[in-house]
Amino acid sequence: MNRKMSDLSYSKPFAQPLSAAVALSRTVVLKEPQLIGNWVLWLEQRPNEGGRTTALIRPWGLTASAGQELTPAPMNLRTRVHGYGGGVFAAESFENTLLLVWINNEDGCVWTQSWEGLTDSAHLQNPWLSPCEPSLRLSSPGKGLFADGLIDISRNRWIGVMEYEDKDFLVTLSLSARDQTPNALHFPRDFLGYAALSPDGGQLAWVEWQQPHMPWDASQLWWGEFDQLGALQNKRLLAGSGSGQNPIISQSVFQPFWSSQGELVVAEDSTGWWNLMISNEAIQPNKAPEWSKPWPMKGETAMPQWVYGMRTSAAAGEGLVAAVCKEGQWHLNLLTKDGHIHEIDQPFDDLSGINAQSSGRAIAIASNSFTGSGLLEIDLTTGNWDHSPMSPSVLAFSEVSLPESFWFEGFGGKLTHAWYYPPSNEVFSIPPLLVKSHSGPTGMARKGISLGIQFWTSRGWGVVDVNYGGSTGFGRSYRERLIGGWGEVDSFDCASAAEALIKEGKVDPDRIAIEGGSAAGFTTLGCLCFSEVFRVGACRYAVSDLTEMAKATHRFEAKYLESLVGPWPIASNLYESRSPLFNAHRIKCPVIFFQGLEDKVVPPTQTDDMASALIENDIPVEVHTYASEGHGFRNSNVQVKVLECTERFFNSHLDI
Repeated sequence: MNRKMSDLSYSKPFAQPLSAAVALSRTVVLKEPQLIGNWVLWLEQRPNEGGRTTALIRPWGLTASAGQELTPAPMNLRTRVHGYGGGVFAAESFENTLLLVWINNEDGCVWTQSWEGLTDSAHLQNPWLSPCEPSLRLSSPGKGLFADGLIDISRNRWIGVMEYEDKDFLVTLSLSARDQTPNALHFPRDFLGYAALSPDGGQLAWVEWQQPHMPWDASQLWWGEFDQLGALQNKRLLAGSGSGQNPIISQSVFQPFWSSQGELVVAEDSTGWWNLMISNEAIQPNKAPEWSKPWPMKGETAMPQWVYGMRTSAAAGEGLVAAVCKEGQWHLNLLTKDGHIHEIDQPFDDLSGINAQSSGRAIAIASNSFTGSGLLEIDLTTGNWDHSPMSPSVLAFSEVSLPESFWFEGFGGKLTHAWYYPPSNEVFSIPPLLVKSHSGPTGMARKGISLGIQFWTSRGWGVVDVNYGGSTGFGRSYRERLIGGWGEVDSFDCASAAEALIKEGKVDPDRIAIEGGSAAGFTTLGCLCFSEVFRVGACRYAVSDLTEMAKATHRFEAKYLESLVGPWPIASNLYESRSPLFNAHRIKCPVIFFQGLEDKVVPPTQTDDMASALIENDIPVEVHTYASEGHGFRNSNVQVKVLECTERFFNSHLDI
């Protein structure tokens, strides 16, 4: 990329709008990149293979080269711990050998295999690595759900999370035995994960949290050291909620890791922002740790821990490399121990999966408003970088609608953020508007290019993607706006974003649509119930009955609604008053629904009941169901049909 993005125009009209098939011809989803010596290792989730996830590897610097697949079909790498999974694999190298441990979706077990040839292979031909032996299943089927592991190479074992009978355990498995029963290493009070092994292999740090809190609300950093037999001893709470001088104040910690010199690093939000802090010396069993916070900033070096395997920071030689979110967009910084913060010159502002090594190399999953997601390789010593997007761009620079940072007055009169995408094709004198909101609801609207959004802007629509109160990336106080306010704050903010754009004359007040899935589907229905600005809506697997959700949701979110709405059943009146199902009589505009019949998070009955209630009120309704889909549609053909049906439905009821 050799042009400044600010020099690129997006106002030039083009003849052919983006088709749904092109917009949703989903490229592979990248996950959990890792550097292993001179090699790059990563995961690909492939929609054209039914969503199967596989591990690939290639030498550093060969960005134009396809990777060597290590786990070919039918192997499918996926974890299901806490319902959302993540933390699918762990890798280590020794004596030019790669050792990989992963969780297989088909049997839920932990598997391992090793390959030889892990050398500086820039001049070798494919295949680069050769298997040393067949894959080995380490855990016995039916013993629990596994995730978020690491390799303890000196003790020849895997350490990771096991969820079994609604409890979390930190367990070990030998790397050389088949079909084992896991050995318990630690029993937390409730949830745990994100374990990090010290460089000398003698210490372990990890995160714990307890209901009713979610990990981004209140969590703790724990530490222990290994005895000669590998047992974890001298375990203690180091930071986070329940520690320090203010044990009542809620704090969240994120992704502990170790510097190359053995100091412990973690992100925590006691200042109101997730910033990194570092231990001044080695952690001692009977001494309170001394922490330094040399990089204070009004930015977030963390994200909500919905899944395992999330990384925003890493040790990089003498310093640290960190992705920092400021006002909804990400920056990549090099942090030195003397407190200096150097922003790395690179053009990507949607970053995740940060990994680095002592050589000064770093890798991330990166995209921006023009370029799709790909692996970003950076040499921190020279500043040189390469980016390998997973698919070529389908739009010219002049055809891309660039997001504009848009602030408006939201719930309670507080300034609230959104990304507004103006039409890229001049079709209407005053464009219609599509309002979108992220799911979660704890999450954020990101800036990486979305062809789903460009589908609409290429048809002359404006699109606003709302970071309603409760979104991440804007500090803890912004995130806490949603406490007790789900179904009220989010809906108000989305409606206010539309009203602000109408007031500025940017969009047609008679052609305002809204769409969303899951939690965003709940927000969509809430907007239709409690505001009059919208003329049509579309919902995918939407929550419509909070009472049923409170009674039936899975363990990870079992108490989530207590912070979002109120304690159940004491606040049952709030659950009912904010449930779209019990306010269906307020909806006056047409709604289209999409539902997977295998959905275990939002059961099809919620969509059936909501649609029936609207039909009884003579509201135009369409319901589309998909027999083989669950919560979140994986089949690209289904995704295309959903978008095409949504456009047809909107156009029909907005007279377009």
